Amino acid sequence: MIVSILLSLGYLFIVFRCVRKAIARTQLKFEEQILMIERTVNQLKKKKSLLNEQKIELENEALEIFTLYEITKEITRSLHEEEAFGIFKKKLAEHVQFKECKFLDPLSSEIKVLVKEGWREFPLKDKRQKVGSIVIKGLIEKDEEKFMILAHQFALALRRVKLYEEIERIAITDSLTGLHTRRYILERLREELQRSKMRNIKMSFLMIDIDFFKRFNDEHGHLTGDQILREQGNIINNNIREIDIAGRYGGEEFCVVLPDTDRQGAQYAAERIRQATEEANIKAYDTVIKLTVSVGTATFPDDGVKVDEIIDKADWALYRAKKQGRNLTCSFGVYDNHSKSTD
Repeated sequence: MIVSILLSLGYLFIVFRCVRKAIARTQLKFEEQILMIERTVNQLKKKKSLLNEQKIELENEALEIFTLYEITKEITRSLHEEEAFGIFKKKLAEHVQFKECKFLDPLSSEIKVLVKEGWREFPLKDKRQKVGSIVIKGLIEKDEEKFMILAHQFALALRRVKLYEEIERIAITDSLTGLHTRRYILERLREELQRSKMRNIKMSFLMIDIDFFKRFNDEHGHLTGDQILREQGNIINNNIREIDIAGRYGGEEFCVVLPDTDRQGAQYAAERIRQATEEANIKAYDTVIKLTVSVGTATFPDDGVKVDEIIDKADWALYRAKKQGRNLTCSFGVYDNHSKSTD
């Protein structure tokens, strides 16, 4: 009986130890699995963190690229230098930290002064020459690269603006005289007429013709004739105000739009051009020529309210100056005030 009990206890002890070992092995296996899972989780967390960092980096790069695109797109909408820089400066302030920023002409003496005061200069160049300088104050080091990228975009936009301005200048400039073309003059005359109507002010128009121009061409040749036209263009341009608009109407005829000018002011402007022409010595190659011009004036609204009316009335006054002996200025509708030098 006792032996049976002892055997049973021994058997139970062996079973217990076996179970205990089995549980220990199972627990160890679970612990190993848990460690593997924890390592996997940690690796996944690291990968996720790295992916998030890469995502943020890509988002930042995409934002910078998009910003550059937006800046370039906005700047290229502008066809004027000051407006383009205004857009650039506004966008720059949104993405770069600085205190003040200026765009200066490449020959400006202000650049050296500002550099001595602590500003930094970033020259802008096209393929051939320096087109300007951005001087900036308070730019922090970490934003330098971004600023350089943006400045380069502005330089490209600036090059486009200058190209457009050059094309525009060529399009509205008479190639021989350097004055405006007839088409441009008519556009400006229309604009000034509209402005005068809105503001209820006067404006005037001059038609100018070189006296005996055909004779000069016949006697001295067309090259001399071209030089005469160039010199006459200079005389007109040098004897009008900055707000006046001078152009070549066609052949040997010129015209001037005089904003905010009444009949008396138009007569004065016409006489100044006539006298300057009479007093000038025109050098055409190896020949010195004395010229005279006849001038007709018309004034809004006294002589007309439409472009065609103003031009026709000024042309009629010019015809009258020609008929009365040339080297005269005549105003439409006025028959007792034509002018001629008595010197």
